[in-house]
Order: sequence, then structure tokens, then C-alpha cells
Amino acid sequence: MIRLFHYGRHSYQYVLIKEVRKTIALTVTPDLEIIVRSSENATTEKVEDFLQRKWIWLEKQLAYFKSVKKSSSGKEYVSGESFYYLGRQYQLIVRRGSSTGVKLLRGRLVLETNQGVTNSKANRTILNNWFTERASVIFQARLKQVFPRFGYACDMPALELKRMSKRWGSFLGKTKVVLHPGLVHASKDCIDYVIAHELCHFRHKNHTQAFYRLLNERCPSWSSVKEKLERKYL
Repeated sequence: MIRLFHYGRHSYQYVLIKEVRKTIALTVTPDLEIIVRSSENATTEKVEDFLQRKWIWLEKQLAYFKSVKKSSSGKEYVSGESFYYLGRQYQLIVRRGSSTGVKLLRGRLVLETNQGVTNSKANRTILNNWFTERASVIFQARLKQVFPRFGYACDMPALELKRMSKRWGSFLGKTKVVLHPGLVHASKDCIDYVIAHELCHFRHKNHTQAFYRLLNERCPSWSSVKEKLERKYL
């Protein structure tokens, strides 16, 4: 359900999701979508009173993601720029080489290329391919760590990497956990939170009170980790 929220001279469109819950929750996605989750009987007045109280936080989130988008789109993939990997910022060093590849060396991301050190398009492809390769290995290892917490009497689900525009992960048919490869930029506690969130859907399809009880049990710090993920990483 899409609605328009007016506050002073500002107007914002938001998505309202009504579900079985007692509280109202507000999320801003990296692509600047405003999502509000409320109880099924929450009135428009109650939801918009909540949005007014959260106005400063909302503005900060929107401003942050706008700045991230701007800085991300402005990357030239040349020496001196910085990129996040597992929650830490690394300076990129581009060197001429006989082949292409990326390695971590003394706190730096060293990219070797035979296609010209200032070839931004080629450098971007080389670096993003490396990030995706590392994501596949790291996510599989984190899934092996997190899955036993749930005690499910079944095999561990398969892992798939997929770029999604509005989410970090999803859970398909109780057989597969899907994660956004860009999650590799975030710290391991953020990766673990997203995996735990998706594994909760094995038992609870929707974001019900029971879902959040299970999430609290298996990932007690999820709320603060979720906020860090939304604020800091792409």
C-alpha cells in the first residue's frame, strides 16, 4: 500500500505494510524507499504521528543514502579510492600486470591489470568479480556457522548470490538462502544477522511476533546490527 506523507513543506511517498505486530517500524532502504510496518488496525493518523516523531531520523537516513549513492556512482576505480570489505575500508592500488586479479596486501586492495591502469570499466569488472568470488566463500562459511543455532532437523539450505534492488536476502522454499553479493562489504555480524533473519523464515513466513521472538533468541543484537547495516554499508 503506497501512501503520501506531508510534513510542513515536505512530502514523501512511503510503502505501508500491515502485519501481525504491536509496534510501528520504519526502514529506509539504500535505494531511498521508505517502508513503514504497522499493526493491521493502526490508523493513518497513528502511522503519520509516528512518522512525525521519527522525522529527524528519517531525514538523516535519506541524506545518508543519497550521499552514498552519489559517492558510489562517482567511483572511477583508480588508485587512491577506498572500498569496504568485511566492514573495513581498504585503499585501492591499481598496478600494471601480465594478468588480472585482486589481492589484499598490507591493508590495501591491490588490483593488477593488463588492460591499462586507468581503464575504469575494466577495473570495476575485475574488482567486482573479486568481491563476488569472496562473497560466495564467506557467505557459505557464515551460513555453516549460523545454521546450527536454529536446531532445524533438516539439511542446511543451499546458498545463492543474487543482486536484489530492495533487500539484502531472501529465503526460497525452505531449501535456499539468497544473499546480495554486496553484503560482502559489511562486517561479519551484519552478514550473520541477514542469514539469521532469512533462516527465521523457515519457521515463520511473515514478520509476526513469533518471527521476532525467534530472531531475538538466535540473534539477540539484531536491532543494533540492522541499524549499522542500513547506515554504513551499501
